[in-house]
Amino acid sequence: MTIGKKSSAKPDAASWHALSTDAVFQVLNSGATGLAAQEARRRLKQHGYNRLTPAASTGPLKRFLLQFHNVLIYVLLASAGITAAIEHWVDSAVILGVVLINALIGFIQEGKAEHALNAIRNMLTYEAMVLRDGRHLKIPAEELVPGDIVSLESGDKVPADLRLLQVKNLRADESMLTGESVAVEKNATPSEDHAALGDRFSMAYSSALITYGTAHGIVVATGDDTEIGRISSLLRTVPQLTTPLLKQIAGFSRWLTAAILVLALAAFGYGWFIGHSSLQDLFMSAVGIAVAAIPEGLPAIVTITLAIGVQRMAARNAIIRRLPAVETLGSVTVICSDKTGTLTCNEMTVESVCVNSDEFTVEGAGYDPHGDFKLAGLSASINDYPELRELLRAAALCNNARIEQANGAWHLHGDPTEGALITLALKAGLDPDLLNQEMPRTDSIPFEAEHRYMATLHHDHLGHAFMFVKGAPERILAMCSQERHHGEDEPIRGAHWHRVMDEIAGRGQRLLAIAFKTEPLTRSQIEFADVENGLTLLGVVGMIDPPRPEAIDSVRKCQKAGIRVKMITGDHAATASAIAAQLHIGNGSVLSGAAIDLLSDDELKVAIRDVDVFARTSPENKLRLVSALQADDQVVAMTGDGVNDAPALKRADVGVAMGKNGTEVAKEASEMVLADDNFASIVHAVEEGRSIYENLKKSIIFILPTSGGEALTIAAAIMTGKVLPITPVQILWVNMITAVTLSLTLAFEPTERRIMRRKPRDPHEPLLSGFLGWRILFVSLILVTGTFGLFLHQHGLGASVAEARTIAVNTLVLFEMFYVFNSRYLYQSVLSPRGLFGNGTIWFAVFVLTGFQLAYTYWPPMQALFGSVDLDLPTWGLMIAVASSVFFLVEIEKFFIRLFTDHKSNG
Repeated sequence: MTIGKKSSAKPDAASWHALSTDAVFQVLNSGATGLAAQEARRRLKQHGYNRLTPAASTGPLKRFLLQFHNVLIYVLLASAGITAAIEHWVDSAVILGVVLINALIGFIQEGKAEHALNAIRNMLTYEAMVLRDGRHLKIPAEELVPGDIVSLESGDKVPADLRLLQVKNLRADESMLTGESVAVEKNATPSEDHAALGDRFSMAYSSALITYGTAHGIVVATGDDTEIGRISSLLRTVPQLTTPLLKQIAGFSRWLTAAILVLALAAFGYGWFIGHSSLQDLFMSAVGIAVAAIPEGLPAIVTITLAIGVQRMAARNAIIRRLPAVETLGSVTVICSDKTGTLTCNEMTVESVCVNSDEFTVEGAGYDPHGDFKLAGLSASINDYPELRELLRAAALCNNARIEQANGAWHLHGDPTEGALITLALKAGLDPDLLNQEMPRTDSIPFEAEHRYMATLHHDHLGHAFMFVKGAPERILAMCSQERHHGEDEPIRGAHWHRVMDEIAGRGQRLLAIAFKTEPLTRSQIEFADVENGLTLLGVVGMIDPPRPEAIDSVRKCQKAGIRVKMITGDHAATASAIAAQLHIGNGSVLSGAAIDLLSDDELKVAIRDVDVFARTSPENKLRLVSALQADDQVVAMTGDGVNDAPALKRADVGVAMGKNGTEVAKEASEMVLADDNFASIVHAVEEGRSIYENLKKSIIFILPTSGGEALTIAAAIMTGKVLPITPVQILWVNMITAVTLSLTLAFEPTERRIMRRKPRDPHEPLLSGFLGWRILFVSLILVTGTFGLFLHQHGLGASVAEARTIAVNTLVLFEMFYVFNSRYLYQSVLSPRGLFGNGTIWFAVFVLTGFQLAYTYWPPMQALFGSVDLDLPTWGLMIAVASSVFFLVEIEKFFIRLFTDHKSNG
């Protein structure tokens, strides 16, 4: 038996939760007086410090150099080398500047990418109360060893994995490990060997928060051997996925590199074997083709477009930590969402109240004390139902919680279950403070796990005394001999109440029974014997952490967009099923973590096609579910807030952490953080992601014809034996100043109207489809025909080479200014007020670039740098007439495409 390992980690490891306390003492060779100091030092050397192994971090220099590890960057660096080799130093400097800026942006964005393990390390407590040599000592938590006996009390964070020995009213918040929304009651009784993590009531796990009570426990695992350490190890083994866009750009870059080489070699071969040009001229021409064909501005366009998307998403409460995640959101096909706090309010709310034979439903969610009571669908007044009012009064008095409003929000102080009862009373118009003044509490029996109830004694100012009790329904029913029925005390109807409780529990609600007993005025204290019998049942309440109202609408919106929503929770199956039904998720089927453990990877991949709700899941279960979906060609977004979610968050295509209630571990393992912890914000982010990808595609389809037109223009010059119509430095001017500026205006395109009615983009879809390839070729041919044709025409009329080249460059830029309007809609016509004026950024860019081109043409320093000359007004008229042809030809092309394909894409 290996100390510090658990059955969930290895089949042959010790199941500490299933062992008796005597067996644990025996295995760990420890005793009731704790370890001796000398033995503790020996074990510290053997097991090491109680801290987690830090992640192997990537140094800043290596992280910066990795920004250049990209095929497109290699192409750009090669082009910089070529231009430097032919001593075009300005060209080289511009290209290298673009590469460097792109690397710096990536370096800054990814600076926090791998801090998840460091965040986990900080979750261990700094000090622990330990028993050694029979004396209680406070020592640094990192010095704990297996066999140490540790004391816990309310407010403590558990310093290591403990097998509980003695427990008094202990409750632990394990939500960061299990995802369960309510604090778990603990005891020292062995749990079942195969119990899920959330059902191991005899264990207190490292990083869990003690919310109530006290306990003593023996350390069974420290450091990397703890549950949180095991998750840390999982996190180290999970690879960071490459996003669909990065894969597509890498593939496109390889394709583009091959195409450039083929075109340059073909032009070189033609000039050598057929044109019989000189070797030097051919080499310069081939270099010119390479420089022309490489879209130097593409990395900047991708990065800046994604950065603009980051700003747009931030305005909708979605904070992006890694730029590529912006685009990935647009191709998400499945959203795996945590239940508590994301789909639900993370605030317990009473939804059902049963008194007599009536079941009231209660509206409202969370701790906001506003909501109506309804009976059979009709509003009910509390004053018309005295038994209901009596139950609400008892629930408010037998209570230690309070809620208050601050900064427009309602906050709970105390236990969530008791907070729900206080809220219930406030909804009925009862004031708990006033009730406590009218009936002051004189004694109480606090809740204890072994008794499963709480009791309080009250005296009013009229000479009456009452005892109010609330607790587990089956326990309270056993103590009741009668029930309140229409103002009279009648014998308890056991079968009736069990039927009512089964029905409410079947809806996933947690049950609580409330009873009372009249006491003699002279009684000032209550004992357990006073509570055990003779109670009068007032009724039963059912509560649940309800769905966020906006989450219901958001789930429906996802489903219309072709995105499947799956709920993965650590909560019980009945609760998960009830919430899923209200959210319209799934078909009623629930798969438990225990069932997942029995399935092979292939079986799990098949099973998850029909199941959308998963309950009592462990970190491994969540990781396997995400991996299985990805193996089934799904693009997965995963939400989470706890340490237990971190491995799955890192594995998912888009990990989404909660910003308000999420742990630092979850945030560091994710690509996106929700500022408001709201599922609706994920849907907004997906919508923005789809819009950003569409805009990115529009930018690419705009800029590539420019490069294609330039390359074909130079190729045409080689084949006709003419002088180059555009020099490499002029090419860079067009590519970096005008083309990039105009393409970026498309990043500001508003979201298309029906974008969330489309199916998710196929992640295997190439960046350039057959249609987009045709559009690029079509526009490139228009550009080369107009640019090279006008160059030849003007040169043939006697214009100098410098003048003809100035005309060619300006014509090419004018072509871009007209074509950018076509690019706003890929299929729909832009011949409408919305199409022509819907993006004011384009008009601003055209105005600015017009000023740049006038400076290029007429300003002496620019003329000296680029070899341009003055042009007269008639020449400008000719250039505008030729360049405007692309606008009309592309609109005609769109018309025929719509005619023959009946394309439904909305502009």
